[in-house]
Amino acid sequence: MEREKRYSEMTEAELKQEIAQLKEKARKAEQLGIVNEFAVMERKAVMAQAYLLDPADFKPGEIYSVEGAPGTYFKIDYLKGVFAWGYRLNGSGKEEALPISLLK
Repeated sequence: MEREKRYSEMTEAELKQEIAQLKEKARKAEQLGIVNEFAVMERKAVMAQAYLLDPADFKPGEIYSVEGAPGTYFKIDYLKGVFAWGYRLNGSGKEEALPISLLK
C-alpha cells in the first residue's frame, strides 16, 4: 500500500490539484448536508493552501486579519513551519496556532 504524500512533499501543481479536489469534495458534502465532512474538507484545503505561501512573508509582531472571521485580528509571536503562533486580539489571550493561509 502506497502512503499518501504529505503536503510538504507536494509540488505546487500537486498542491493546486489537491486543493481543487478538496473543494469539490467539500461542495458535494455541503450539497448532501454532511456538515462534518464539509468542515474537514475545508480545513484540509486551508492546510494545503498554506504550503503554497512563503512563511517569510509573515512577520512576528505583525497583526493580520483572520480569513473568514470579519473583525478578528491575530498577532504573530513566532512561526513554525506553515503555522503562525500567537493570539487573537480581543480574544481570550490564549496562545494558538493558525495556518498562514488564514492570515491576510
